[in-house]
This record gives sequence, structure tokens and C-alpha cells, in this order.
Amino acid sequence: MRVYIGFDDTDVLGSDMGTGKLARLFEQFLPAGCKMWGVVRQQLLVDPRIPYTSHNSAACVVIECHDVSFVESLKKIAITHLETMSSPGSDPGICLVGEGHPALSALESFGLLCTAKVVSQHDAKQAVGAAHLSGHGGTNDGIIGAAAAVGLTASGWTGRFIEYAGLRTFPALVAVSALMQKGIRVVSLDRDACCPCPEDVVDTKGWLRPRLWGHAIVLPVKPAGAGRWESLGKKRNPSKQKI
Repeated sequence: MRVYIGFDDTDVLGSDMGTGKLARLFEQFLPAGCKMWGVVRQQLLVDPRIPYTSHNSAACVVIECHDVSFVESLKKIAITHLETMSSPGSDPGICLVGEGHPALSALESFGLLCTAKVVSQHDAKQAVGAAHLSGHGGTNDGIIGAAAAVGLTASGWTGRFIEYAGLRTFPALVAVSALMQKGIRVVSLDRDACCPCPEDVVDTKGWLRPRLWGHAIVLPVKPAGAGRWESLGKKRNPSKQKI
């Protein structure tokens, strides 16, 4: 089964570790019998009424384990990780929901709402129901983004991977076949382009970030010449990019 763990509001301006990095490092503390499937960054509404550190994004760690018996231990480990790694002065929150939990449907709707409207902690608590949601410092506003990250990721149709199958170790120029072997689908978004062939090469510009589309790992590309493709998106200014 899969367990979704959302983290948000774990840093402050000037801190060295953003929420994305905190989420990625959680893999180091997984108990035997669990493995990280991936970490998905979810973009929430950017609005002057919403306090956020840089881009108002949250992260969801997706863990694969044998059965529901692992949920309680994962919750304890995740809370310890959050409390240990969060920056002083931040407003960290965590949401943890196992696959098949009845709260996921409401959380998916809540996550979509967080991309379009300003919501409250009360809204997050109502959406999560009996599933786990807790704040661990400051205003506890992080529970909003944490719940939204779980809902959006569980929906399977939004977000980009900031960790999956060692994506940060891939070279800037990578064969389509190498991506396919890792379960990453390469899809052209150009209306007149042919399908990318296994022997073709993708220029990731040193920033491989596939999307979560249709519950699959998808890398959108555009044509860049015969047998060559270019992935969409690029890295922000390194001084501003944490996640």
C-alpha cells in the first residue's frame, strides 16, 4: 500500500533547507519494509493574503509499504523528522494518510481548492476528518499546505517530482530509453511531433522534473531537432530555489 505524507511551512527566509529538501531527506529514516516511491512538489495559490516563504509550495512524500501496520510507525518517525529539521520560527504542519482512507476524497477536493482560493486551518481539519493532521510550531498554518499536498498527490493529476528513482543523478542529456527503464514516460506536447523513440535523446537542461499525470510519471518534451527533444520547464535562480 501507499502512504501519503504532506509537509509544509517548515522554513523561514534565509534558511538553508526548504520544505522540499526536508521531504527528500525523510527517506533516510524509513523503517525496514518501507521504501520511498517519490516526492511530489505541489504549487498552491500565490496571494498576498497568504503568508509563505518563497513560492507557497508544499511537498508530499509517497511511501510504499506492505500493509497498514506501518502507518503508526511512519507517523511517529515523520513527526520527529519534522520537529528536528524545521527552522526555528516556522509554522510546520504534517498530514499523513494511508491509501484507501475515506478522507482522501475530501482531501483531493480540498487540495484543488487551495490552488484557487484562500482557505483556513478549520477547512483543512474538516477535510482531513479522522486522518492524521498536526501542527508543530508557530501558527501551525503548515497543516493547510500539508493537507493540500496529500490531496493533490493522491488525485494523481498534479505536481512535479522533486525526487524519483534518483532523478538528480541523471545527466543533462539522457536517452529516452534510460528514462523509460525508470518508469518515466516521455510525452511530446507539440501537436505535429512524432512520439519520442527509445533511441532519441532528451536535453533536461540539468533539471529533470517529471510531472504526476494520470497517476504516472510523465516528462513533457518539445522537439529540438532530429532525434532530439527538450524537456519543459527550467530551474529558477539557484539563490531562490529551495525545493
